[in-house]
Amino acid sequence: MSIVAGDHSTLGAAYDGQGVNFAVFSENATKIELCLFSHDGQRETVRLELPDRTGAVWHGYVPGLKPGALYGYRAYGPYEPDRGHRFNPMKLLADPYSRAFHGDWTSAKETLGYDPDAPEHDAKPSQIDSAPFVPKSIVPEIEVPWDKTPAPRRSWSETVIYEAHVRGLTQLHPDVPEELRGTYEALGSEPIIAHLKDLGVTALELLPVHAFLDDGFLVERGLTNYWGYNSLGFFAVEPRYFGPNGAEGFRQAVDRLHAAGIEVILDVVYNHTAEGDHRGPTLSFRGLDNAAYYNLQASHARYYVNDTGCGNTVAIRHPFVLRMVLDSLRYWVTVMGIDGFRFDLATTLGREAHGFDLHGGFFDAIRQDPVLRQCKLIAEPWDIGPGGYQLGGFPADWGEWNDKFRDSTRKFWRGDAHAAQELAGNFLGTASVFDHSGRKPFSSINFVAAHDGFTLADVTRYRERHNEANGESNADGHGHNLSDNCGAEGDTKNEAILARRALRVRNLLATVFLSQGTPMLLAGDELGRTQRGNNNTYCQDNETSWINWAQADTDLLDFARRLIALRRDNAVLRQDRYLHGQVRADGLPDVTWSSLEGGALNWRDSSLDGFCLQIRGVAEKTISEDGTVLIVVNGGDDDKRLVLSEPGPDLCWERVLDTAAPDDPAHRITSRKSQPISAHSVVMFVGKRADI
Repeated sequence: MSIVAGDHSTLGAAYDGQGVNFAVFSENATKIELCLFSHDGQRETVRLELPDRTGAVWHGYVPGLKPGALYGYRAYGPYEPDRGHRFNPMKLLADPYSRAFHGDWTSAKETLGYDPDAPEHDAKPSQIDSAPFVPKSIVPEIEVPWDKTPAPRRSWSETVIYEAHVRGLTQLHPDVPEELRGTYEALGSEPIIAHLKDLGVTALELLPVHAFLDDGFLVERGLTNYWGYNSLGFFAVEPRYFGPNGAEGFRQAVDRLHAAGIEVILDVVYNHTAEGDHRGPTLSFRGLDNAAYYNLQASHARYYVNDTGCGNTVAIRHPFVLRMVLDSLRYWVTVMGIDGFRFDLATTLGREAHGFDLHGGFFDAIRQDPVLRQCKLIAEPWDIGPGGYQLGGFPADWGEWNDKFRDSTRKFWRGDAHAAQELAGNFLGTASVFDHSGRKPFSSINFVAAHDGFTLADVTRYRERHNEANGESNADGHGHNLSDNCGAEGDTKNEAILARRALRVRNLLATVFLSQGTPMLLAGDELGRTQRGNNNTYCQDNETSWINWAQADTDLLDFARRLIALRRDNAVLRQDRYLHGQVRADGLPDVTWSSLEGGALNWRDSSLDGFCLQIRGVAEKTISEDGTVLIVVNGGDDDKRLVLSEPGPDLCWERVLDTAAPDDPAHRITSRKSQPISAHSVVMFVGKRADI
């Protein structure tokens, strides 16, 4: 089999109908070999040196080679860990641009690039060939651009995000065909789509589906990496969720979700890789060019910068590494049909040599990219590196997970002092954090529960975490949960406690969906899902994490539907500008605060436990176009009487929601008498035309 120079412009393996071009980046290697394997991946059949190099790209073209061929690379160069170089041609390396892999990743010691028995640990290179112990990259077919149902292009103002796990959402659904449960095909099945549409969801945000590895320490405990934040293949669909149609099943699911008007957002992990720290395996990036792909400590290049807490940090500042990330993102949009991305530990991606920079290379590249700038982009706005907490610091067209919203909402409904002031800010999109630089209220992704932490039900069921099943002596997971068991830890038959929990769940949900910003719901929270107090189920691929549809709380589901419908039907709840009491064209302010008695609020009162918030449409619109709502919050232990404000000319109030009486139908208020407001409740009124 022969090889000729080929082309450097397209990285990865590309079939042109006559043969395959291979191109791979490494600026510090001295030689790179292409290794081809038998169809079962067990035997290396030929080894070909890439014959040409253009800049830092090594490339070659193999005439006659076809899609489906299995391959990997061996990279030659110095093995000098103290200088950041860990080349070892005994280690077969995955192509960073692999579209798919043949075989499974394991934690075999043979994948270590160093000799673990040497006195200085990683100072001596391993002499064991890793090829029998690692998957092989697969030459892909000629790629076909996305030609299925176009993206729904839902506006931010109408977006309702549903955060879910492929298997967790579908594995136990009784109406999903058994052979499809836990697969990509299940995401596009009729029962799942019917649930999402009935609920009112407009965007499905999936936990990682890039190819990832099970951590070695988890395998030793008999566990797996359930969440998937351990990526290795940024272009490959994770095969553990394959159904009968393999990777095509993922595209089919996206197609069907699009047809239902539902966008698909991927949670992506470009901040670190599964190769871990200096003791980890050599699988791809480390062996191709450790000093280029990773940020190394300036004082000792043997060790990695660990801004991620996962052992290494991807060197996004490097032009070719940045190119890889952008190529990956574009691939998922243009080939797989994805509508947006949630970036795990996004601060890492924006950190330049001098620190986090809103105008850094990563943000600039996305801002000018004609494909990516049209996507929904969401940041997890923190990491553990210097200056890592950056809530409110991302570009104007990005959304950000608002943990301040989560924490202050939990505090208030738990009964903490000084919490009402923060909760009031939540209802207006946390303007104190986001209202700058032309940002919009959608910037705040509002949530009270996510995959990482307690479920919504467990926020009211457990005071402490119960993570014993993780095998880490209950020391893992966050200890600052701002939760409360309402009188008993875990399960109880006490009716009063159960009622207290149910009311608090409704109040937490109501706060999310009645607030300005973008609401996000954790999958199963609308059904009362519990993880039995485990707030770190990253390794629990079992019924601890899967939604138990058979035990769904149908009353809570009805309430969640009603909340989302209220948000959808009242544009005043999802405005495109921040509200600060600006006087409208009709002479009325866009927002008015008052006490339940109708007087002014003392925001300095630490015992403040209730308020009224009347919101009208934006200043340039009339009240009849946008309507008005009155949100009443009573977080106290006593029932109160509400003195109703005037809804506006020719309007009357309709009481449309009461978390303390969720089954009460909406009804007009025809009397000017004060209205009852139960303790620990949220009540919402909508201004309606009096003559209708």
